[in-house]
Order: sequence, then structure tokens, then C-alpha cells
Amino acid sequence: MNTRRSWVACLAAGLWVLTAARAQAADNNPVRALAVAPDVWFVQGVAALGSAANRNFISNAGFVVTGDGVVVVDALGSPALAGELITEIRRITPQPIRYVIVTHYHADHIYGLQAFKALGATIIAHPAGREYLNSDTAQQRLLASREEMFPWVDEATRLVPADRWLAENDTTLRVGAYDFRIRHVGPAHTAEDLVVHMPQRGVLFAGDLVFRGRIPYVGQADSRQWIESLARLIALEPRLVVPGHGPVSTDAVADLELTRDYLVYLRKTMGEAARDLEPFDEAYARTDWSRFERLPLFKAANRMNAYNTYLLMEQQGGR
Repeated sequence: MNTRRSWVACLAAGLWVLTAARAQAADNNPVRALAVAPDVWFVQGVAALGSAANRNFISNAGFVVTGDGVVVVDALGSPALAGELITEIRRITPQPIRYVIVTHYHADHIYGLQAFKALGATIIAHPAGREYLNSDTAQQRLLASREEMFPWVDEATRLVPADRWLAENDTTLRVGAYDFRIRHVGPAHTAEDLVVHMPQRGVLFAGDLVFRGRIPYVGQADSRQWIESLARLIALEPRLVVPGHGPVSTDAVADLELTRDYLVYLRKTMGEAARDLEPFDEAYARTDWSRFERLPLFKAANRMNAYNTYLLMEQQGGR
């Protein structure tokens, strides 16, 4: 009996510690909706790599109150975060959540989808996202996240496909008073990249084509196409840009150009090295990174970005 009581006491203590840790994490890094424009809101993640300590709250999400329901852009990095986003939406409006538009299928943007699906929202994405969802990479990433980001991502967290896979490169979704012009701009950051333009408000939800105030994550991206896609977005001349990471931009063109210039610089410097058969380590050491080295996550991401670009430029003949 004493052993059983001790086990029960330990279990209760463990649950209390877990509950307290969750509460403290939420208090230190709350999901809070900030107004972008009339009827347009967003929540901002921290400039960090995803972890249990930050609840994988490293990306942004947005929503628009249309008069005929709510349209959400991206779903955050865990079901719990999505639940907090839903609470924020409910604080602002009783209108039903009708749509969630997925800019791309990276974990920090999609692990919250199941919370919106449970409310009956229609999930919209580009069909190139299906390849990722059905890949071993997606499954292995989810398994790793359940370990690394527990309890925020756990065995109940699942990958959720879209209800509507967009066949067209440009689609206009009309909800209430607003047009949502959904454009496929990939392959860039991912094959399935979508952006959402609201011409009535001059707002562009840019997904991870724009990392404002921090170094982008390039990964296996097609940086040439990414640069071309940014040129298309610059031509839209948006008044405000809601990036996938970082604060809202009120100097939209300048921030789009910063991401573009970083990618151009990566391709130029690493392309020259690949073309001259210069070893990566030597090329990286001699490159002048002074324009970008003060940006958050430079140390965490820049060398990886440069190396992936070096490999890409080898394949593309340095051009």
C-alpha cells in the first residue's frame, strides 16, 4: 500500500509539474492577436528555432474577420497554440471560422491544423503539399517533434491534409466583404508556397517567402525561383506584409528586397566558389557577411544556408 501511495503521489507531482510548466510557457510566450488593418489581425512567434521551451511558437499566423466568417492564414506549430489562436479569434468575433489557408506544409505552420479541422473549417492548400504529407520526411519530422517538443507536440498530434487542393496558380476566394487572392509562387521556399493578397486592405500574407528581422531558413529551396517570386510580390506594391516570421512590415518593398538581396548574395558568393571549385569551408570563411551577420539566427542558420546554396550552385553550374 505504501508503494502504491508513493507511486500515486509521484504521478500527481509529475502532472502538477507538467501543468505548471505549460502554464509558465504560455505566460512567457502568449498567443496575442495584434491589429494589422481594419478586420485584419496576426499573431507573432518568437525569433528562435522550435523547441519545447517556446512551444514551437516560432511562426506567424493571421486572420481576417469578413462579416461572413473568419479566414485564417496558417495554423501555428502545435494543436495547443492553435487552440490559443482560436481563443483570440473568439475574443474578437463570434463569427465562425470558415477557412484556413496553408501557405506551406512546414511543421511550425501546420501542426495546429487539427484544432481548426475539429471546428469544421475548410483547409485550403496547394496540391504540391500532398507530396510532403505522404513522404517519410514528414513522418520522421513528426516523430522527432513528438520527442523534442513534448508536451506541445505529442502522440495525438497528426498531419492534416487540405480539404481543397487548389488546381489554379491564381485563385480568388470571396468571403464577406473581402477578396483573398491566393497565388502559387513556388517552387521557392517550398514547392507548394502560397501567398494571400487582400487588395482592399493592401495586405499581403507572404508566408515564408519573407522572414522579417531574421535570417531566412533556406533549406533545400529553389533560391532562383524564390528570387523571381519575390520580384512578383514587389510588383504588387503591398502596403503591409505579414511575413511567415517576424513583425509586420510597414515598409513592405524594402523588407521584400532584403530577403531577395540575401538570397542573391548567397547565390553570387557560393556560385563563384562552386564555379571555381573552391572548397566550401574556404569560400565561407572569406565571404563578407557583414550586411547580414547582426540579424537574429545568423549564427544558427547562415552557414547551413550557404552550404545548401553551394551544393545547389554546383548542380546549376555556378549560375
